[in-house]
Amino acid sequence: MKNIFRKIDMYSKNFRIHWLEYVALFIGIDIFTQMLIIPLFRYVTTGILKASAIPFVSYQNIVTIITTHTGVALLLIFELVILLLVIYGVFALILLGIREISQNRFSLKLLFKELWQTYRSVRVGSILLLGLYFLLIVPFADMVYRTPILAKVQIPEFILDFMTRNIWLVSGLIIFYLLAFILGIRLILTLPLMIYQEKKTWIAMKESWKLTSHKNWWTLLSRLLVAGICVSVILVICNLIIYFCQLGLDHLPEKLSFSFAIFNLLLVQIISELMAIWISVISILIVVAPLHGFKAEDQKKIKSKKTVKIVDLCLVIIFILTAGINSTLYLKGVDLQRPVTISHRGVSDKNGVQNTIPALKKTAKLHPDYVEIDLHETKDKHFVVMHDENLKKLAGINKTPKDLTLKQLTRITLHEDGHQAKIASFDQYLKAAQKLKQKLLIEVKTTPNDSPKMLQNFNKKYGKLIIKRKYQVQSLDYRVIEGLHQINPKLFILYIQPYNFTYPQSVADGYSMEYSTLNNDFIWQAQLQNKPVYAWTVNSPQMMMKMMYDNANGIITDRLAELNETVKDFEDNRSYANKLLNFILILPDDNK
Repeated sequence: MKNIFRKIDMYSKNFRIHWLEYVALFIGIDIFTQMLIIPLFRYVTTGILKASAIPFVSYQNIVTIITTHTGVALLLIFELVILLLVIYGVFALILLGIREISQNRFSLKLLFKELWQTYRSVRVGSILLLGLYFLLIVPFADMVYRTPILAKVQIPEFILDFMTRNIWLVSGLIIFYLLAFILGIRLILTLPLMIYQEKKTWIAMKESWKLTSHKNWWTLLSRLLVAGICVSVILVICNLIIYFCQLGLDHLPEKLSFSFAIFNLLLVQIISELMAIWISVISILIVVAPLHGFKAEDQKKIKSKKTVKIVDLCLVIIFILTAGINSTLYLKGVDLQRPVTISHRGVSDKNGVQNTIPALKKTAKLHPDYVEIDLHETKDKHFVVMHDENLKKLAGINKTPKDLTLKQLTRITLHEDGHQAKIASFDQYLKAAQKLKQKLLIEVKTTPNDSPKMLQNFNKKYGKLIIKRKYQVQSLDYRVIEGLHQINPKLFILYIQPYNFTYPQSVADGYSMEYSTLNNDFIWQAQLQNKPVYAWTVNSPQMMMKMMYDNANGIITDRLAELNETVKDFEDNRSYANKLLNFILILPDDNK
């Protein structure tokens, strides 16, 4: 343990000597990535799809794109290759910058010259290996350096939620993460070897595997864990001190407490950024320590070149100004609004069987703005309210709605969470909702066995009623969005997106997006087009609060009572100390 602290202390001294260069390096790369690279790739992807009249890319249309829009598919693949090379370049800049700074020879000219050399050594055949390598280190990257681009690579929460409901899928998921974690550590030196020693990808992987043997593996991991714990403790102490100071300052006159709040929030951001950069530098120095010829010892400060110093100071000033503006806008609460509350599948806290009338009656007492339900077409071309494409889970019958008539379906009893209820026809559910004066958000489910004129039948039976009662319609199937938009443009239709990787562009009137990949950038872009964005399925108070601070127009939840309480807290507790605490605890991803 003493040896671990001695190593960390040695690297920390190096950081203190060169802190301005390190800070400028990371801030410069983050600004470049966040302000240019990520928006550029989003705009390019959106532009390619828009020019080809393709509204989205998903499992529903990937085969169609490849077969009928081969040029678009090739362009998207080419864009992916370019993105991999950009990610490689970002990591190369970090590694090269840290080496040059730690060894007192940093200059912008040298940095970009070495970056060009690393790009020249990349071969076409190594691009696929690089892609696999970056995917492997994603679970491990948080412990070393969290690049904003790799932070976008994640499994959506609804898929994880689905997988955790099955013991075999849970086991597979755990094994996958363990393997990814182990491989990530064993191959962590691949990129440093490619950049520092110009080794080919496959050779660098084999060399990394040798250098991270069992003994070295544990030494590496223990040093990283100790460094991470140190940073966490420092951040907790600093943030608590700032929070408790603001609690006292909130008793001062409004203008004075607001000024102090801006200063304290700016201080939180500066400390967080410094700690994030410190842990990144220390972690990378720990990781690359086994490499022959790499040294980062305690050295005396050598005077930086004037150009480098000016660039460094400019980048630090840009960060402080941006953080200051961000603090002011956040504390003022510009444009923050109460979100629409939506009960997912018509239940709240397991108060009944999903999508049934008894559950609707209980949930309506909690006064949601909308109750979200799911529709399936029956064998005789009517509609029933249910989510699953098979009755086995809730009814124990291995049949689909398409196998049975409406009369047969409405006789079936469903069981869930200790409750039981009959399947409801859409007409029965509409009648109950009208009595309760409850608005509905209707999701149209589709299967390959649906009738050719399902959408026409749906609109003929219910279109006018939906418009009259100000209900809304949504679907995961974009064909439903396009079809209903053409049949009845007056219907308000939202497109459900399980993943966010382009800017909003479709004929939909709004979007319903899985919350784990939803961000305020997508929300802002959609709202510029006067299209609301609902987040689904949000079940924790922290994430509910985050969605509200991100200005989501609506929140779909299984826990309506908790959402109501969180919305009330959001509207009532507007003290600056509380906003400061929310910024620290609830908005960590946005803080970067």
